[in-house]
Amino acid sequence: MSLLVVGSIALDSLETPFGKKEDVLGGSATYFSTSASFFGPVQLVAVVGEDFPEAHLQFLRGRGIDLEGLTREAGRTFRWKGKYGWELNEAQTLDTQLNVFESFSPNLPQAYRETPYVFLGNIHPELQSRVLDQVKAPKLVAADTMNFWIQGSRAALLKTLQRVNLLFINDAEARQLSGEHNVVKAARAILAMGPSRVVIKRGEHGALLFDQDHIFACPAFPLSEVFDPTGAGDTFAGGFMGTLATSSSGKVDGQLLRKAMVMGSVMASFTVEKFSLERLREVQRPEIHARFNEFKKLTHFDDLGPLDAVAGSR
Repeated sequence: MSLLVVGSIALDSLETPFGKKEDVLGGSATYFSTSASFFGPVQLVAVVGEDFPEAHLQFLRGRGIDLEGLTREAGRTFRWKGKYGWELNEAQTLDTQLNVFESFSPNLPQAYRETPYVFLGNIHPELQSRVLDQVKAPKLVAADTMNFWIQGSRAALLKTLQRVNLLFINDAEARQLSGEHNVVKAARAILAMGPSRVVIKRGEHGALLFDQDHIFACPAFPLSEVFDPTGAGDTFAGGFMGTLATSSSGKVDGQLLRKAMVMGSVMASFTVEKFSLERLREVQRPEIHARFNEFKKLTHFDDLGPLDAVAGSR
């Protein structure tokens, strides 16, 4: 089944301890759609400026991403400039230029309005709600958000959350949104706001999936080299949602969600190995399947067995 993403496309300038890159391809919708395109058809809604390179559009089309919902407006493309230290956990934003993204008002093509799986990227919650006003009976709606919207547009965000099935959020944002320091309590509080499931991203420490009755913990894949964490969360969400949208059973149950968590982590692990989308440009499906299998070995262990067989049991 098709997957719809609405979010940002950007030109990023990055600095990490391993080098610098100027005006490379970025944006939440870009990372998400590229990741999800390894699994099935993706429809993308975003805006770029007159200066956006045609080569980047050719790359997205080459991934099979439907760009009917992409508009090119007069002006400059959204730009973000950031710097990472050795910890690579959090970016220092050096400059943000919204440009044409400042007046972005998503208008879905008719062909997109019946898409069953919808991902609302990290945009203003009022725009997220505007997208939901245009789609017809989606099977699953997922959304992302950030500290800026939590602090400055909380009322609009809470309204949007009532219409969302699944929320992606990092641990710091979960604490901010919920007012709870403990991440488990934070997830429970967010579930009470509307979503039936919450995925809390924890960077190098993996991710946690919560619903009303269960918790699933997924580690991050251990890597010997990490060059650029930009877009890792959006790549994770793309792998996650791509797995759901292309499931042969069409049933979103606990088993499928756990598989989606692992596949999201697999895709994110590739992204951070090079700058921008360089690694996703070259990765092949056999590599993805191989890393998924490595992940399974990494987290597998045998049953405990009878208690009387455990050394030291009483």
